[in-house]
Amino acid sequence: MRRFLDGLYGAAGLLAGLCTIGVLVAVLAAIIARQLGLNIPGTDAYAGYFMAAAGFLALASTFKHGEHIRVTLLLNALSPAASRRLDIFALGIGCLMAASFAFFSVKLAYDSWQFNDMSTSNDATPLWIPQLSMAVGTVLFLVALLDELVRRSRGLAAATSQQTHE
Repeated sequence: MRRFLDGLYGAAGLLAGLCTIGVLVAVLAAIIARQLGLNIPGTDAYAGYFMAAAGFLALASTFKHGEHIRVTLLLNALSPAASRRLDIFALGIGCLMAASFAFFSVKLAYDSWQFNDMSTSNDATPLWIPQLSMAVGTVLFLVALLDELVRRSRGLAAATSQQTHE
């Protein structure tokens, strides 16, 4: 199960990286087309879609590599047992917030698909397509938080970039 989850987080991180390249390609295409006196409809919209996808798809991988911003000043000042309890509490609150975010992200994408919502930009993209990356990213982030909550509750150390690379 550990290998599967780490692979899932890694795959989402890889997709996030590819989406970052997608931002670059969309922006470069718009710049080059403008210099040639051409117009490629939707390049601005697609750059935005790729940027949002990169951000959301990277959430789980970034979290599991210990790269999210955490205020460790208080955790380091406490005893190991109190630090662990506070960490578990914070992860529990994070899970509740992420569950809410994931639920509404999935609902947004589903509603957009159900009502055939289209982009108002000249690309006329069905909105559920770019919203799907947000839904997948937030669900994976919830899974990563739950994964870490279970790890910490079992007494295992918090995941850090060094542990996940070993």
